[in-house]
Amino acid sequence: MGKTFAEKILAGKSGLDEVVPGQIVTVKPDHLLTHDNTSAIVAKVAKELDEYGLISSDLPIIALDHVVPAATEKAAEGHKAVRAFVEKYGVKNFFDVGSGVCHQLVVEKGFAVPGSLILGSDSHTCTYGALNVFATGIDRTEAAVLLLTGETWLKVPETIKINLEGSLQNPVMGKDVALTVIGHFGAGGATYKAVEYHGSIGALSMDDRLSIANMGIEMGAKIAVFPVDMVTESYMDEHSPESKPEPVWADEDAAYCMEKDFDLSSMEPVVAKPHGVDNVSPVSEVAGLKIHQAFLGTCTNGRLSDLRAAAEILRGKRIAKGFRMLVIPASRSILHEAMDDGTLETLIEAGAMLAPPGCGPCLGAHMGLLAAGERCISTANRNFKGRMGSRESEIYLANPMTVAATALTGVLTDPRDVF
Repeated sequence: MGKTFAEKILAGKSGLDEVVPGQIVTVKPDHLLTHDNTSAIVAKVAKELDEYGLISSDLPIIALDHVVPAATEKAAEGHKAVRAFVEKYGVKNFFDVGSGVCHQLVVEKGFAVPGSLILGSDSHTCTYGALNVFATGIDRTEAAVLLLTGETWLKVPETIKINLEGSLQNPVMGKDVALTVIGHFGAGGATYKAVEYHGSIGALSMDDRLSIANMGIEMGAKIAVFPVDMVTESYMDEHSPESKPEPVWADEDAAYCMEKDFDLSSMEPVVAKPHGVDNVSPVSEVAGLKIHQAFLGTCTNGRLSDLRAAAEILRGKRIAKGFRMLVIPASRSILHEAMDDGTLETLIEAGAMLAPPGCGPCLGAHMGLLAAGERCISTANRNFKGRMGSRESEIYLANPMTVAATALTGVLTDPRDVF
């Protein structure tokens, strides 16, 4: 019997000839990602770190991104503690405030190498599956132990096979694919399952794949992963030319717990309505709803192609009177590129506000919070009650072009109506 991607990776990383779903294995990840929560993680094992030291200065990837710039004294103290830890133990891969969102930095800086295993103390670590990485989130205690030992345990997941057919029709984007799939399976429909994407992969850009993999956790998936193809190879050549990928993919006769086909060509712009990511419907069915704020950014859709897509809608126009739009590039390099090609100028001239690279409003940390009764349309990955401020506010999730179209009109708008 053939093996799935997850079975092959976890067998290799645990030094076993083969593994089966449900089996517990001990693995040594290639990297451990942490962010602002590093200070809390380190505090759990501060005494042990003093006694035994950090297992490897190359294992951690640390990015300060969730509350940047520091919005409270508590946040500032946390950042200070992280910087002290980095200096004390010589951590090699540290990205201070303003560098960008941790998940964007991992792929952009070349840490996400096909065939590798990356664990992170953030649920959206699954993003790196776009680059053929077994990438998944773990809790803070597990992360603390990894700093000391370099190893942890994982359970081998069953795998869902998703076959994609056709190609996306503009202005449909990877975000719409992610939401459509989540809408089908439900918020818990893939809990502790691996999700493999097969079929017309070449029709999806790397940015589309990153958006889709990023949202795998929103249907409970342990990982969401793509095979390596020419798109992957081109991305690696640009971002990690000296790496030595060892791509892994499922066998033709691998066993799956479920299989589902999706036609990319028939997909349309969709929106996730409050207060669940799986509460999905076509934008056309809810068009006309009054919206007060737009948020363009995050690890899901803060890349250059996302900013350009929004700028395409807004070029030469102004956002609706009384409306507010916040733009946050996912990294400093994206910020520079968007400055150089005029994308940011277009968005700012349209009336958008620009904030420094980071997470900001996505988790309700600071900036762009909502008052009672207000609605936000966002390119983020979650729309839970109270996530962006008042529990009496509402968040709608959509692709960047839908967000821009809505900013233009002030009401929920199908981008095909203004494209």
